[in-house]
Amino acid sequence: MPRAPVRVLGVDPGLASVGWGVVDMDGARLFYRGHGCISTPADAPLAERLASIRDSLVAVADTWNPGQVAMEGLFFSRNVTSALGVAEARGVIRLAFRDRGLIPFEYLPNAVKQAAAGSASARKADVQNFVRLVLGLGDVPKPDHAADALAVALCHCQHMTLPGIR
Repeated sequence: MPRAPVRVLGVDPGLASVGWGVVDMDGARLFYRGHGCISTPADAPLAERLASIRDSLVAVADTWNPGQVAMEGLFFSRNVTSALGVAEARGVIRLAFRDRGLIPFEYLPNAVKQAAAGSASARKADVQNFVRLVLGLGDVPKPDHAADALAVALCHCQHMTLPGIR
């Protein structure tokens, strides 16, 4: 029995910029639908920045009506201060989708790189080129955060073909 198409919203979380990308998966076929980036001003109060992220992602979800959401997991090595801001943004993102009945799947950056370029140590340019090729786009999506979000969505699409996902 054929599976129904699934719309996946990929999210690259951040406090300054949140990338998003929408892909439809119909069997083994993938279709690009849209992408964008939500930016917050560094000089705005944290609560305002988080509210802006929430409100903007709610609008994206309402516009695109995804069946599933995939989000890049948190990884940091040195800058704990920026990681804390990203962690707060991720909590707001989770809550915004939970309020719409969606629980985001999470993929660490290395898993996204592995899915996209076949290597967990792939360069950003390789991942972006994969996104461009797989989705049949003329150019790499801009800004980078949106391309990263599309890569997360594609990573999730690959994992959806595994038993138990969907």
